Amino acid sequence: MNNFTQQRIEGTNGVHLNVAVGGSGPAIVLLHGFPQTHVCWREVASELARTNTVICPDLRGYGDSDKPEDTGETYSKRTMAADVVAVAKNLGFEKFALAGHDRGALVAIRAGLDHPGVITHLASLDVFTTLDMWDVMAGRSAAVGWHLYLMAQPPGLPEAMINAVPDEFFGHFLDIWARTPLPAHVREVYLKKSRDAVTSIVADYRASIGIDVEHDEADRREGTRLQMPVAVLQQDWGPQMTGQAVARWQAWVQQPENLVHRTVNCGHFMAEEDPALIVQALRELLAR
Repeated sequence: MNNFTQQRIEGTNGVHLNVAVGGSGPAIVLLHGFPQTHVCWREVASELARTNTVICPDLRGYGDSDKPEDTGETYSKRTMAADVVAVAKNLGFEKFALAGHDRGALVAIRAGLDHPGVITHLASLDVFTTLDMWDVMAGRSAAVGWHLYLMAQPPGLPEAMINAVPDEFFGHFLDIWARTPLPAHVREVYLKKSRDAVTSIVADYRASIGIDVEHDEADRREGTRLQMPVAVLQQDWGPQMTGQAVARWQAWVQQPENLVHRTVNCGHFMAEEDPALIVQALRELLAR
């Protein structure tokens, strides 16, 4: 990422994140997904840095960020969202826009719910909320999420199975989820960083069937909703999932007019496959 500096910045509970920072102006934080690192934002970040300070962390447990032992809440999206807020504050930003892809989008959504006075704009790329994700997968459509069920199992077996063939496991998703193949050198970075983080990646996913759902269910009961402008970009996941998307997202947004939902003609790795589309969508969001 040209003209970006790499820094180690403290999040919460002494955990430090590897963060790429570039540009100047109002801050926007970009959060990567699985099985990636902040590198996935390289083209989007460089363009946004023309007008904004762009902050691209490796999530805790991923890339070159710390990978603390899981104690139950270590990899909850609430904890990971608090990391992001702390990093931005340590860089001098009390408020910022936030965009996330895949796992990073789950963190971004939780940050928007937990820190409404901090997150000014929110973009989610190619996920449902954690609670909705489990609800929409049923029957044959759930086969696409087989890895969610694997990594939801108690510690031991998932880690052993993935560690036996890490490149095949992570490479499977890098290949089948991309309509346009990722550059070979980028793919290799993702494989190496994921290979070195199996335990923490599984802990991140395991949290999504436990504590993350509990947090979402509490928000649903209490009527907690996103207060800021929200942009959602999703692939066409087929009639069962895509057909429910808008209604499910509207249930999480306080003001219906704050939600812009788009189904896009792109693979899962949107920021890498069509960076111009993502830059345009984020600029439109920031202008709202």
